[in-house]
Amino acid sequence: MIRAENIYKSFGDNEVLKGIDFTFETGKTNLIIGKSGAGKTVLLKILVGLMDPTQGHVWYHDRDLVEMSKEETRQLRMDVGMLFQGNALFDSMTVEENIRFPLDMFTNQKMKPKRERVNFCLEEVSLAGINDKFPSEISGGMQKRVGIARAIVLEPKYLFCDEPNSGLDPKTAIKIDELISEITVQHNMTTVINTHDMNSVMEIGQNICLLDMGKLAWQGNKSEVMETTNETLESFIFASPFLQKLRAKALSK
Repeated sequence: MIRAENIYKSFGDNEVLKGIDFTFETGKTNLIIGKSGAGKTVLLKILVGLMDPTQGHVWYHDRDLVEMSKEETRQLRMDVGMLFQGNALFDSMTVEENIRFPLDMFTNQKMKPKRERVNFCLEEVSLAGINDKFPSEISGGMQKRVGIARAIVLEPKYLFCDEPNSGLDPKTAIKIDELISEITVQHNMTTVINTHDMNSVMEIGQNICLLDMGKLAWQGNKSEVMETTNETLESFIFASPFLQKLRAKALSK
């Protein structure tokens, strides 16, 4: 569980976050959604510890990230996996070397157990046997799955995903959503996803935080989205005529 408590963030006179209170639940896919400029990326960076809030606290269970020492923060990072928007794979490294990178950085394991862990993670994302390929030799969807494998290689308790479906075709995006959801349940992780993909909202949105102009405008789950009377959520989710028709059909049943 991760809890944002009264989070404010300002850059000079620009107040980007304005008192965010939200609990990101363990074993669920927690989505942060909102229009561009709503504060999604800033909130994600604060939750990860890449940015300090102007005011407020971030609780990892009973540990306050804001008050942690450098050593405590370093220890916490061992429990955190990160899937970056652009995959952030090293072009000059093979798939195996990319996935093994966190193990090389943060553990003293011998090469054999590290390779065994890499192979296990590749099997988890259905990419067994591509160890020696380079990122340029595989598709964008496969690169994303390699990124997921690297994110879970240290067996994290917390997984952060920044726009995981960015640049993917709809079919591949659905597969990535399903994979993230399966891994979250299987490993009982607290997964936080920053996304603007409405398919993700409707498919895996178990716990949703809608930001609007730096404030928490709505919270709920995918089942509650279709029945919402929240004007901010309606204008964001149902901007597409197709989704408007889908909602009307669902409400008529």
